[in-house]
Amino acid sequence: MKRTTLLNEGWKFHLGDLEYAYYKGYDDSGWRQVRLPHDWSVECPFDESYASGSGYVCGGVGWYRLRFALPEDFDAAGKTLWVTFGGVYKNARVWCNTNYLGLRPSGYATFRHDITPFVVPGENVLALRADHSDLADSRWFTGSGIYRDVTLTVTDRVHFEPDGVFVSTVSANEEEAELCIAWELSAEAGVSFTLGDQSAVSAGRSGSAALRVKKPALWSPETPALHKLVCRAIKDGQVRDELEIPIGIRTIHFDADRGFSLNGRSVKIKGLCLHHDGGALGAAVPVAVWRRRLRKLKAVGCNAIRAAHNPPDARLLDLCDELGFLVMDEAFDEWEGCKNKWWQGHNVYPPKHFGYADAFPEWHERDLAAMVRRDRNHPSVILWSIGNEIDYPNDPYCNPLFQSMTGNNDANKPAQERQYDPNKPNAVRLAAVAQKLAAIVKAQDTTRPVTAALAFPELSNLVGYAQALDVVGYNYKENLYREDRAAYPGHVIYGSENGHGEAEWLAVRDNQDICGQFLWTGIDYLGEARGWPVRISQAGLLSTAGFEKPRYYHRMAMWTRALMAHIDAPPGKGVTVYTNAERVELFREGQSLGTKEVEGWSVSFDAVPETGELRALAARGGETVESSFSPPGELAEIHLSAEDGEIIQVEVTLRDAAGRLVAEDIELRYSLTGGGELLGIDNGRADDITPYFSHTRATFHGRSIVYIRPGKENGVLRVAAPGGLTARVKYQGQENLR
Repeated sequence: MKRTTLLNEGWKFHLGDLEYAYYKGYDDSGWRQVRLPHDWSVECPFDESYASGSGYVCGGVGWYRLRFALPEDFDAAGKTLWVTFGGVYKNARVWCNTNYLGLRPSGYATFRHDITPFVVPGENVLALRADHSDLADSRWFTGSGIYRDVTLTVTDRVHFEPDGVFVSTVSANEEEAELCIAWELSAEAGVSFTLGDQSAVSAGRSGSAALRVKKPALWSPETPALHKLVCRAIKDGQVRDELEIPIGIRTIHFDADRGFSLNGRSVKIKGLCLHHDGGALGAAVPVAVWRRRLRKLKAVGCNAIRAAHNPPDARLLDLCDELGFLVMDEAFDEWEGCKNKWWQGHNVYPPKHFGYADAFPEWHERDLAAMVRRDRNHPSVILWSIGNEIDYPNDPYCNPLFQSMTGNNDANKPAQERQYDPNKPNAVRLAAVAQKLAAIVKAQDTTRPVTAALAFPELSNLVGYAQALDVVGYNYKENLYREDRAAYPGHVIYGSENGHGEAEWLAVRDNQDICGQFLWTGIDYLGEARGWPVRISQAGLLSTAGFEKPRYYHRMAMWTRALMAHIDAPPGKGVTVYTNAERVELFREGQSLGTKEVEGWSVSFDAVPETGELRALAARGGETVESSFSPPGELAEIHLSAEDGEIIQVEVTLRDAAGRLVAEDIELRYSLTGGGELLGIDNGRADDITPYFSHTRATFHGRSIVYIRPGKENGVLRVAAPGGLTARVKYQGQENLR
């Protein structure tokens, strides 16, 4: 029988290269102990000499070692053992008991090694060397190290191959669903599949079986129903392997004229692009942090996530299944041609040219197939993306059809860099590579369409790149929707990356044939920085700390149906009310300042917010809703609100005596007693270069968030401000959370 355990505890870590650290007998007693997931980049101070693209943090070489024990009477005969790494950035070389297992260049691929020939009873040692020496190897923050889970699987020699069971929905309605279950085994055996009171049996090393389900609960963003499929491999009358796979029963369809439908119902994709970092936590993002963020994105009306621009953490996909988000799963940001990597500020020449393109020729098939196989049982996944802006103008592909090309992110780009250069790769090559990548995807899954996010569809449509895709994503090209739908009537089009404007949404909402949009971005992210000391991109609805920005409420007005209104009253400026109402009346201290009709999803007033309470009364038909704002008084309290769990998340808010937010930037000092580890403090401020590991950080607009990994016992977080103001909050230890 299969047994999979987490190997996240007990690792030793050393930053810097060592010659013999792979050796089982190596003395690592002086190394620091860490718990996975772990990102060493956020443990270093910021430095302007590091790359702006990745947020001015360090890289380098890091070593990890883990001692794990097998029983003294352990016999590997008849068993198979493999270790799975969810993600290591990057160039991961792995050893087991001094035996070299191999290299994985990709910083995002989930990969595994068979360690059966190398394990022994008693103590075993895993060693891993991660090499992130090329700091300017990405256009955004990547992190460094083993930043996702590691697991050990022990199973019978007769077992389902890793990611070797694939469940797809052939047809489904409220009365009945038909599932197709494909499997791969390590040896000839019988198989059985059970879902509730329904089951199917078959035999063979590989094959497929049909399973019918009566009265299925269908999966959708509104009702993300999940079922448990039990899979058994049977040999000589014994169950040799057993899997439990959560599945969602749902159908999807993309149509050139009618857009996207889910379970036979037309649905507009209201999507947000997300990078993989967690602000101050770097790339090692706990599930609880993603859960808090996704709940806020759900409330804004979002029903879809684009993993930009790499395979996401599998646990993020689990959350998307559970909470109800459609997912565009993306493999690559570059293929054979390496993109410009900014390291001295955005569009500051010359760029550097490290990146995944170095590994693409040898590794693209394994990395792409691994992503599809790992993620194909997630009902949330509806699109396989083989690339993001691979066709970006002159970066590096070009074509004589366009003597000058400008991309969507080319501010301050020198004129000569926009010109056709016959010495650069010809964009005709993109069609051939796209066809090959699409075939790799379809070898693993034919139930979902292949897509890519096009930066320059004007050219990609002409050279055949777009035609190699089932569904064509347009980045910031809403102006081409109507023209290209007429020119290429078979194209299924959607916005794979879009700005936050109202016109961009109307281009989707008012055109049945446009499937949806993905805003850039849902959350501010580390890297892609404009220049020192700014270390993040600020394109999100939420800050890196997970707090709502004004545009969050603007989007809520566009994407949600329930009547809402939100007053935005920045000091020294007028008042804006974001709302999906028809009209808004604004009051100050009970006196009406006038009524305005809402054009779009916001309305502005000249009222000065610093004097008296403001109240907005928004009306739609016979419905009304209110929103109010009062200028705060003097700072009186540091308010702490803790959410217990595997990771404690404490929201810090400065308040006056009446409980109103005091939007000041005040340095606070944090300390823990009673156990636990302070993982990071985030305020969302783009140019705050206080080290991520510091226990002192200023608030930003009166707010911060603190992340704590609890110890076994209950603990207390204490906060102190200059002048003597303090606060404390208790949190539960791991023993009390069980």
